[in-house]
Amino acid sequence: MSEVLPEMTTEMWKAVAEDFWLLWKFPNCLGALDGKRVVIEAPPNSGSLFFNYKSTFSIVLLALVNAKCNFIYVNVGAQGRNHDAGIFATSSLGQCLNNGTLNIPQDRTLPGTNVIAPFVIIDDSAFPLKTYLLRPYPYNSGNREYDVFNYRLGLARRCVENAFGILTQKFRIYQGRIKMHPDSVDNIILTTCILHNFIRKNSDNEVNQSNILEDSSLNNLSHQGGGAFRQAFGEREKFKEFFNSSVGISNTHHE
Repeated sequence: MSEVLPEMTTEMWKAVAEDFWLLWKFPNCLGALDGKRVVIEAPPNSGSLFFNYKSTFSIVLLALVNAKCNFIYVNVGAQGRNHDAGIFATSSLGQCLNNGTLNIPQDRTLPGTNVIAPFVIIDDSAFPLKTYLLRPYPYNSGNREYDVFNYRLGLARRCVENAFGILTQKFRIYQGRIKMHPDSVDNIILTTCILHNFIRKNSDNEVNQSNILEDSSLNNLSHQGGGAFRQAFGEREKFKEFFNSSVGISNTHHE
């Protein structure tokens, strides 16, 4: 398994959060997390290690993306049969977040309020709920406040969906099954992610943040249930209440 986790200072994390507020109207956000499966040729004598629920062989790409669709963190090489929660828990990012060793800024007030909330990473229901990880509430619950929160979370998460879409469009190797040894595939994925950031940094082309680019050659990770403890639920409630308040409603991302 290979990872790229650059050393981030507290000020660098604050800059990421500022971009999420300016571009997506999501406060205290340090990035959007998601995982995709890269389809590969079945490695010799690998059995079911790389075989996933979509009946293909694959390697998992787990990534944290900033508000401008650039990769902050990349983890590749997990076998396709592995689930998101397990991959994240054993990753450097997951362990550093859990241990508090990432120079994450101190909790601060949500814009226009006196409510102190943590800096968080946003994800989908494939990941666990933690004080530093925000996942959606159950869908189709009939709870309007839940729906508002889920809508705002989904909007902000478009940056990671767009990043995967751009990666697929820019590098055609993702358009089909990659016929190489898994170690070589790991290197290819890491290299293309680095090139993705370089190209975007040196290009005037901007992605329409409201439109999710299709990434048909990369498959979503499967969803698993996970326990949520009381403190994590309470922190998510703060964001839910903010988005349903007059301040949150007046600061809405316009598609």
